[in-house]
Amino acid sequence: MSTSHILVVDDEPDICTLVKDILEDEGYRVATAESGAKARQALRERRPDLVLLDIWMPDVDGISLLKEWGELEGLPCPVIMMSGHGTVETAVEATRLGAYDFLEKPLSLAKLLLTVERAMDADKLQQENIGLRRHTEHVVEPTGRSAIIQRLREQVKRIAQHDTWVLITGEPGSGRETFARYLHSQSLRKDRPFVDVAVSSIAKANTEQELFGSEEGERVHYGALEQARGGTLFLDEVADMEMNAQTQLLGALDTGSFMRVGGTEPVQIDVRIIAATQHNLEEQVQAGKFREDLFYHLNVVPLNVPALREHKEDVPDLLNSYIDYFVAHEKLPYRRFDVGAQNFLRNHPWHGNIRELKNLVQRLLILGNGDDITQEEVEAALGSVEFQASASASFPVSFDQPLRQAREEFEKAYLEFQLDKHSGNVSRVAQEAGMERTHLYRKLRSLGIDVKDRR
Repeated sequence: MSTSHILVVDDEPDICTLVKDILEDEGYRVATAESGAKARQALRERRPDLVLLDIWMPDVDGISLLKEWGELEGLPCPVIMMSGHGTVETAVEATRLGAYDFLEKPLSLAKLLLTVERAMDADKLQQENIGLRRHTEHVVEPTGRSAIIQRLREQVKRIAQHDTWVLITGEPGSGRETFARYLHSQSLRKDRPFVDVAVSSIAKANTEQELFGSEEGERVHYGALEQARGGTLFLDEVADMEMNAQTQLLGALDTGSFMRVGGTEPVQIDVRIIAATQHNLEEQVQAGKFREDLFYHLNVVPLNVPALREHKEDVPDLLNSYIDYFVAHEKLPYRRFDVGAQNFLRNHPWHGNIRELKNLVQRLLILGNGDDITQEEVEAALGSVEFQASASASFPVSFDQPLRQAREEFEKAYLEFQLDKHSGNVSRVAQEAGMERTHLYRKLRSLGIDVKDRR
């Protein structure tokens, strides 16, 4: 699958050629630039995975470039500085500006390769940690011993070996993202990024920038398609994508390239797309809300994740899995469901699917006492949820309006409730709502909700 792309910036042709040859022998893809201007252009053309940057160049020095890139949107990747006339002050300044390391010329080839490898590993680990913080429901392998889940896991393993696009359908909370991540982990792209985009949480005006990136002067914003280069792009609730963005995505899939918003040069695509939705996309196509040609592009391999009520025999394993998770990651006290509680929950309707089960486990570990979780305690916890649901049935959202408008009204009321509940603490609201904080801020702005008013 796609190998890492390294940009070497140095005004000495011999050094560029030497470093390029060595890195290519190690399996990397390498581009070179002999000036600051060429380096800027190279970053426009393609987001690298690592930059080797000389300090002294005729047009602009490497420290100034490093500072410029850092001030735009943060460094796009690890940067290793190189210099034959560096000082301690220069090295300290480069590190302060975000450089991963500083290499002195003449270069030690062994040290060069070791530093490059370590920088790549550190960046990969950082991205994985960000992913773990953003997605508390991180399951390496979907849990369940039922025949339906075992068949689905085997199907995913087979699909993963072929670099095709996949459309995952299923009810909210059923585990669509878990299966998407599992598919990525089983594929040849597993060592490259997994980037998820919650389409429904992106403000309408920002959809194209989030997906395709943008350019304005020297500022380059890399969109999700470039962030996922060589890996997997997961488009959750793809049915909510704006028609203009659908058209642009279709063009990108057809041609293998796309233009950033405000850009002038095409950017090549190297990514696997996994789309997911709770809706019937064929019905969306017939209603004129989703492009038919894009539907056929995405629906190369359909994968349906069953509702939890269709594999209730997996409930005990799921309960134990989430107990272990919350004990290990949130330091909650260990408790176990007794046989009566497990039997009761196997027969629960689970309208919220696995997400409902996860939230129930967390609530019982936080609020309960004692080693055993009994059926009576479970019934009381579920009863309080049902009471809250029935109390919210009088919520003033009119059904006599388009679905999108009704959904926006509900989302606004829901987020206002959560902000009031958490005294305007956006981090806690994001955690409870299961949203990435940046997406939550965008959603709040799009709905006209002022966080300051809620504090």
